Amino acid sequence: MALDHEVAREQDQREVSTATVVAYVVAAVVLFGWFLYGWLVLRQGFVNSIGEAAGTGFALLLIVSIVGTVRRSRR
Repeated sequence: MALDHEVAREQDQREVSTATVVAYVVAAVVLFGWFLYGWLVLRQGFVNSIGEAAGTGFALLLIVSIVGTVRRSRR
């Protein structure tokens, strides 16, 4: 039994590629820029800017989740 659990843990632990980390950092910088643009340039308010940036971030996470599901189902 212990051997089965070790094999399962090793298969679940995959390294994250450098491209994935770079893509997440770029997305975070773009979301922060979107927040600053709404807050400082459009002057739409602090809370509204946070909400808009958070909504955009959740939409990006949903897209990443769907793409990941499609890619995993093809394997």
